[in-house]
Amino acid sequence: MSVILPDTGYTPTAEDRESLDAWFTEYDARSAERAVERMADMAVFPLNLISDDSAGNGRSAQWNREQFIEIMTGVMGDGDQGITFESVRTPVFLSAAMAVVFTDSTMTMDGDSQQLRYADVLVKRDGVWAFQTMIQGGWGDNL
Repeated sequence: MSVILPDTGYTPTAEDRESLDAWFTEYDARSAERAVERMADMAVFPLNLISDDSAGNGRSAQWNREQFIEIMTGVMGDGDQGITFESVRTPVFLSAAMAVVFTDSTMTMDGDSQQLRYADVLVKRDGVWAFQTMIQGGWGDNL
């Protein structure tokens, strides 16, 4: 059986793309500075997290602002090491106020590089983007 779906796709405007790109530029800068509380300012709480654990099971959780700050501070360290991100992002706009963004990134800290692939769900509220869901493999044992 074949189903023909109505044309429901959203085509982002140049301003949609620019505003989302600007959001990620700011978030990456805060991440590089390890400004975890300022990173939290760019989120909607409770924040949804989706990952998998070391046993290979899918996991999900919600963090409040305090959990985000505590866990991300532990993950990102104390800020003594230099950290940079090089990212290629592929946004899929569901509407002018919702986007799923797939990211392939190289994180380098003190000369050691790590490849990352993740997705974020962002929502726009009062004209400002905020991330609401983080999706990345390998975090499940922390959820």
